[in-house]
Amino acid sequence: MRRLLFVSCLTFFAVSPASADITHAIKSSISLTVDGAASQANRIGSSLSVSGSNVTLGAVPKFGSYSAGTALGYTPGEFTITTAGDSFSYSETFIGGDNTPTVLSTTVTGGVVPALPTFGSTVVTSGGTAGTLAGTLATDGALTITAGGAGTTAIGQVIQELTIK
Repeated sequence: MRRLLFVSCLTFFAVSPASADITHAIKSSISLTVDGAASQANRIGSSLSVSGSNVTLGAVPKFGSYSAGTALGYTPGEFTITTAGDSFSYSETFIGGDNTPTVLSTTVTGGVVPALPTFGSTVVTSGGTAGTLAGTLATDGALTITAGGAGTTAIGQVIQELTIK
């Protein structure tokens, strides 16, 4: 009997009650974005290259004079054949760069860039129009998103977490 009582006491104290921590979380969010207007304009410079064989250069090709508001000019070269009857080659390449504008900045009116300088490399991003862009979070966790105009983004999410330890 003593042995049975001893074993039952050990069993009683060895078994502990179950315990668990339970955590539940609900996270909701909405992000609304309207793109801003932007412009990036890069001027392209002038370049001149000359190459040839069996030619003698007389007047050297050259850039014109520089003045604000105009592109750099160009005067072509003059050449003669060095040895008559032999083959010859002559190549002259000129790339006219962009004019220097009198105003280098632009203004944004109502999210739109109305005018830009015309350069060799120009990138324009129109401003977004909010229009009917909207988002709401209800107390029950329901999301409502209304699409906007061009250049808008609406993102809604609900995250539910259940942790049991």
